[in-house]
Amino acid sequence: MAKPLRIGVAGAGLLGRLLTWQLSRQGHQVSVFDPAATSSPSFDGQGAAGFTAAGMLSPLAELDASDPDVAELGWIAIERWQQIVTTLSASHEAPLHFARAGSLLVAHGSDWGSARRVLDRIESGARPWLHQPQRLHAQSLRELEPSLHGSSGPLHAWLLPGEGAICTVGTLKRLQSCAQTAHWHWGHRVTTVRPGALCVLRPGETVSETMRFDWVMDVRGAGARPDLPVRGVRGEVIWLHAPGVALHRPVRLLHPRYRVYLVPRPGDLVIVGASEIESEDRSPPSLRSTVELLAAAHSIVPSLAEARILKLDSNLRPALPDNRPLVHVESGLTRINGLYRHGWLLAPALIDQALARMEALIA
Repeated sequence: MAKPLRIGVAGAGLLGRLLTWQLSRQGHQVSVFDPAATSSPSFDGQGAAGFTAAGMLSPLAELDASDPDVAELGWIAIERWQQIVTTLSASHEAPLHFARAGSLLVAHGSDWGSARRVLDRIESGARPWLHQPQRLHAQSLRELEPSLHGSSGPLHAWLLPGEGAICTVGTLKRLQSCAQTAHWHWGHRVTTVRPGALCVLRPGETVSETMRFDWVMDVRGAGARPDLPVRGVRGEVIWLHAPGVALHRPVRLLHPRYRVYLVPRPGDLVIVGASEIESEDRSPPSLRSTVELLAAAHSIVPSLAEARILKLDSNLRPALPDNRPLVHVESGLTRINGLYRHGWLLAPALIDQALARMEALIA
């Protein structure tokens, strides 16, 4: 953009922090408003949904429940994440975790039919000249992931090459700390967004104040109602401390009733979660869902039996009626929303789209 702008950002989740970091690096004066009390995760279902996510970057796997163009954006975003993580890590002693060793789809022997239907959907939407699922026989699976084997017999398994994972909590914290020139206003809820203006409710006040900017960015997720017909889709995760359990890549268990994923993190951590639950309940995970998730994880990684539960977390992912992402740009206003279950997968690519459209309008 030709000249620095005064930009107001509504929302300090994944999109808000990534936008603020990029805009600040371009020399813009950025002010961010978010209802959370602090920049740190609360793990109580009330903060940014990006903290709850496991951070899988899985364009191929998501073809089970999304359109091919979403996967195309995902491949672009993985490359962008690699660049972003490299930049964020350059000036710090502790590098951010980013891995791209592929991911695995597995199914118990009795679930072959359900697994094959999922693979058919993935293979029909994948680009044949790029990445395709690769069937793994028992010996190949043992060589890739020695800890992974079925409790009732050999697993069906497929490698999804090119996929990866990112540390969500560490990356969100680093994005905020590296946007040093931005002004972060915690405890400030944006009630209305208009081109060039944010109506902001300060802590302890009952009347919103209208604040003017050259441009505003609405990335409030589920908080964007009633401006957008967004709904919350519940996601649940369990943090496990599992010393001695060696997983090298994300794993998804295909099951007739649900999808369960396991994502390894540095420090002997394994994140176990369910992909989606159609509910706006922000309460902690129930006993039933916790038992089901952990039983499913244990059924493919028996060495998790002695893992310790560190955290139970749940949150709402923002979804629009068509479950597709929205990028809307008009003079003075940009909205990005509806990332659904693809938040970490799509965020950099959608932001690049939005900033390109914004620059075209300003030019």
